Amino acid sequence: MKKMVCTLALLLIGAAAMAQNYIVVNSEKVFKSIAAYNTAIEELDQLAKKYQEYIDAKFEEVEKLYNSYQQQKASLSEATRQQWEEVILQKEKQATEYQEQLFGQEGQLMKTRIEKIKPIQEKVFAAIEAYAKQVGAELVIDSANNPTLLYNSAAVERTDEVIATLK
Repeated sequence: MKKMVCTLALLLIGAAAMAQNYIVVNSEKVFKSIAAYNTAIEELDQLAKKYQEYIDAKFEEVEKLYNSYQQQKASLSEATRQQWEEVILQKEKQATEYQEQLFGQEGQLMKTRIEKIKPIQEKVFAAIEAYAKQVGAELVIDSANNPTLLYNSAAVERTDEVIATLK
């Protein structure tokens, strides 16, 4: 089924490409040509690493608490065991929630990413659109990390021209 959908998509793209003037742009290469983008990605990677250290510390605390509990479990009363288990579960829940606050879809890292990357994306997409209009292209295909793009001719590749437009 997946192969059939991919084949159908390729046929549709091929048919559209034959009927229209199109160009191919590697957006990844365009983004990597922008110093501000590279700086933003480095900052985001460093921030993610720092956040991961915080998360690791929280889960390490939970693990230490659990290991301590396991060592003492045999000598504890049922009520005390239950208290320990509740504390451990609560700490684990807090660590998981903190992880979601930092790395989740609505997390701090995503908000920072949007703040830093979105203006650059808008600039790149505007440059691609302006270039496409300039050369009369009706369709722009992105060749970056696209497993369904099996071949593109250098004659339709316009990545370097888009980069030049941005400078």
